[in-house]
Amino acid sequence: MLPQASMATGVYGTWELYVVTDARPVEWPKYEFRHLASVPTPEERAQALADLGYVTEDGAEWEWRETRPTPVASVLIASIPVRPLADRPGAGSSGVA
Repeated sequence: MLPQASMATGVYGTWELYVVTDARPVEWPKYEFRHLASVPTPEERAQALADLGYVTEDGAEWEWRETRPTPVASVLIASIPVRPLADRPGAGSSGVA
């Protein structure tokens, strides 16, 4: 189900959040946290999504999984269903407050 937000550690150890859409991956909205090692808080994740123009689906929770791309390294990945802020109940059609 699209769109979906995903979050993972980037190449330099910082967290990256991106919104998976039906566009090409290079066009996906992306936000880079300046954290090294610590996982962004739920509030930081919500703000990053809002900055990208999205909000989580009502009642949705982040799903976490660990992958092992190499025998030594592991990567923590999280995902959650989202929708554009304009689709939020009570949101104005112009998106301007």
